[in-house]
Amino acid sequence: MPRSVNNVASRERRKKILKRTKGYFGRRSNVWTVAKNTYEKGLTYAYRDRKQKKRLFRALWISRISAGVRQYDMSYSQFIGKLNKNGIELNRKVLADLAMNHPEAFKAVVEKVK
Repeated sequence: MPRSVNNVASRERRKKILKRTKGYFGRRSNVWTVAKNTYEKGLTYAYRDRKQKKRLFRALWISRISAGVRQYDMSYSQFIGKLNKNGIELNRKVLADLAMNHPEAFKAVVEKVK
């Protein structure tokens, strides 16, 4: 009995990955095995960097808050400690936005904490 292979499904599976690697440099875009490896590696980078993005943004917010608080002769850690002690529940994202875009509102928060 002759061997039966599902050529249509195989081709479709390859086309799907080759379509997603369109725009990659050199053989990465059109040679099946290289494209497949590159695509899979890209997915692992994407997974890793979705986690890393959260860390980077938190670091950015902290540096912005720190820069904003330095104007009022206070360190970042002192500021966060006093926020918690006074029961003010503003997260770092909001505080960083206030420090950057609404300095008068941020000053009010700092004065309330002092």
